[in-house]
Amino acid sequence: MSDRKTGRNADGTFGPGNSGKPKGTRHKATLAAMALLDGEAEALSRKAVELALEGDTTALRLCPERIAPPRKDAPVTFDLPTMNSATDAAKAAGAVLNAVADGDLTPTKGAHIMALVETYRRTLETSDLETRIATLEAVT
Repeated sequence: MSDRKTGRNADGTFGPGNSGKPKGTRHKATLAAMALLDGEAEALSRKAVELALEGDTTALRLCPERIAPPRKDAPVTFDLPTMNSATDAAKAAGAVLNAVADGDLTPTKGAHIMALVETYRRTLETSDLETRIATLEAVT
């Protein structure tokens, strides 16, 4: 059994999922390193590039990785019909499937866009239901 105030077990250790520190707390060594590097990123990057240009293989590897890391997400462009109703959302879903089938979108990006279309469709349906209920309530 753990003490709710301290998060410690009867033997004094912290219970599962409770380190005793607030979430987001950083280690003192991390804070010290961040303080040392604060404001020096540009100079350090410049030095790494200089070393890479001089042939330092470690710097050659680090420069592309650190200075311009690979993009994890990129915008995509393809034709998507305007969605003003759930029926329009079905047409938009068809457009996404066609874009994946034609190779204009990767299946992963297509799945992400389909999730957006589905969320928007539910929003449209909810909005439509709200309007219909308000109309019915106004009549009675």
